[in-house]
Amino acid sequence: MKNNIRVERAIKKITQEQLANLVGVSRQSINAIESGKYVPSTVLALKLASVFEKSVEEIFELEEGD
Repeated sequence: MKNNIRVERAIKKITQEQLANLVGVSRQSINAIESGKYVPSTVLALKLASVFEKSVEEIFELEEGD
């Protein structure tokens, strides 16, 4: 699964730590999601989308084979 969280963070000028605090997870979780090592729960995906004022589909995209 691809995501553009890193790009959205840059647009909002927030750090991984700040985003983690906003959605209630660790900075390491945000790092793992950004690098594609961790697929967030539906609740976390919705929280992330809400922070960026986007739909989940605008933040996350399925890749072939997902």
